[in-house]
Amino acid sequence: MTNPQTFIDHMIPTVLGTVRVRITGSGAPILCWPSLLMTGDMWIAQAECLAERHTVIMVDPPGHGRSQPLTAMFGFDDCAQCIVDILDALHIDVTHVLGNSWGGMIGGTFAALHPDRIGRAVLMNCTGSAAGLGQRIEYGALLRLAGLIGGFRGPLVRSAVKAFLGPTTFRTRPDVVDYVRASVRSVDLSSVSFAIRSVVPARVDQLELLATISAPVLVVAGIEDATFAVPETRAMANAIPGSTFQVLDGVAHLAALENPPLINALVADFLTG
Repeated sequence: MTNPQTFIDHMIPTVLGTVRVRITGSGAPILCWPSLLMTGDMWIAQAECLAERHTVIMVDPPGHGRSQPLTAMFGFDDCAQCIVDILDALHIDVTHVLGNSWGGMIGGTFAALHPDRIGRAVLMNCTGSAAGLGQRIEYGALLRLAGLIGGFRGPLVRSAVKAFLGPTTFRTRPDVVDYVRASVRSVDLSSVSFAIRSVVPARVDQLELLATISAPVLVVAGIEDATFAVPETRAMANAIPGSTFQVLDGVAHLAALENPPLINALVADFLTG
């Protein structure tokens, strides 16, 4: 098992600005891309589990954490190219991908657009569909409110905690609730607003693209996920040929944070085939 002192940080130029990655372990690479409003550190528990067999690459996604702030919106193909840029800088030909929410969507995009660079993919708490009208209205109003009141994060924090966590975590995992609140409070609002707009209201339907994936894929849904309900995530899995779909009890939108032992075992089993 590893610990935070064994991580090596890299600042890597990409199509979406300079991105910070943290690397630990050795063996077949696995690149980990988190949800909106989270940094690569949400994968610490997975890194500690997987590092004995894998080189774990935890990404602070564009505009988040120590990565360069965003100044414009982007497309999912840009995010897939960002992964390619990271791999090229690290001299890695092929990687597994572990993604949550935004990371799960981008993992699917990457697998479809760059089939020669993907091993296996675990896509959690995500969707292949465009944002619905209600979600577009909700996030648009939230961003306008945050801007009007001088960058105050209160509405964003409350909305994110409600969207990301379910009743089991609120009842039994106060440390996870505190972690999510602290993570959202720490964001650069002007930067992440570009990411939120790109990933939520401007998100395009990817189901047709996902149908071209040839890599082994595991799609995971949380039974308590209020952001992407099980039927929406199942539709993503159904679009990916030969994919495996699993619904997890007791977790919501951030399964890797909410129940690390469960996710660690699930990912390790899938990566070993």
